[in-house]
Amino acid sequence: MGLVLVGGTAFRVWQVARIDDYTTADAIVVLGAAQYSGTPSSVFEARLDQAYQLFEAGVAPRVITVGGKQEGDLYTEAASGKNYLQQRGVPADRVLAVETGSDTLRSVEAVALAMKARDMSSAVLVSDPWHSLRTRTMARDAGLHAWTAPTRTGPAVYTRESQAHGIARETFALLWYQLTHFSADFSYTAGQ
Repeated sequence: MGLVLVGGTAFRVWQVARIDDYTTADAIVVLGAAQYSGTPSSVFEARLDQAYQLFEAGVAPRVITVGGKQEGDLYTEAASGKNYLQQRGVPADRVLAVETGSDTLRSVEAVALAMKARDMSSAVLVSDPWHSLRTRTMARDAGLHAWTAPTRTGPAVYTRESQAHGIARETFALLWYQLTHFSADFSYTAGQ
């Protein structure tokens, strides 16, 4: 039974990772990742580039970046992401930085609150492909109408090893979340 549960969850993680849903929404939500003194890591940059492409395609009128900062950081992930998007040409009034969240669950909950406060309810979520199912599940649990359009570039998708690591990581993180409704963000090593 346990093998069926783990195997079925891994298959769903893989299956949802392959979905690109460009349905229009109130906002494009970019999940944060590491940043270094305001410069996004390669993982974060890939996510931000995907959000930029979605914004340019008219998928949503607003981009929301999310993520707090580690002790000693000068910038939050959200501020770093907002600055990056503005440098790419997204108008400042079209990017909302939600500077809260040290893991996926806290970030998604903070975004849901910020969106509800602004009468927004639908979101296209941008993260790594393997992160899509868990992020979507959490966003829906937080009351958002959410679907995914993950990045197809960056360290999380470069090699079969990084893909297998991502699927395994997200399988167990999703199972943990579904059992406990607590965060299960484990350390991530694919080039962050």
